[in-house]
Amino acid sequence: MSGASARTPIRIRVAGLGEAGGELVRFSAPLTVEALLRRLPLEGRAHPTSGGCSFIVGIRRGEEKSVREVKAGTIAYWPMGDALCLFHSDASTYSPVNRVGRVTENPGLIGRIASGARVRIERI
Repeated sequence: MSGASARTPIRIRVAGLGEAGGELVRFSAPLTVEALLRRLPLEGRAHPTSGGCSFIVGIRRGEEKSVREVKAGTIAYWPMGDALCLFHSDASTYSPVNRVGRVTENPGLIGRIASGARVRIERI
């Protein structure tokens, strides 16, 4: 692809805990990923979810190639909650999510994120 890469490397920083690496993947949900990329860096407070955590991102996108089952390491956008979800284990989601990427380095960090922790996602 010229100009826009199919995969955008990101860094996930968790205050007081450390950081993990990941990537946003346009193929998974191109319109949702584009909206997220325009908003980087994203920052919010973590809320526990089934199999991971989420934080509100404020992009208000609808479902796009949505799924109800995700694998550990998945990064997904949850349209119902207008939130980005980071999954530390395989999970069935409360409502459909758009897969937008994956955690590629230090995935164990995601399982240690506590409720209320400040999470920041930025382009590398």
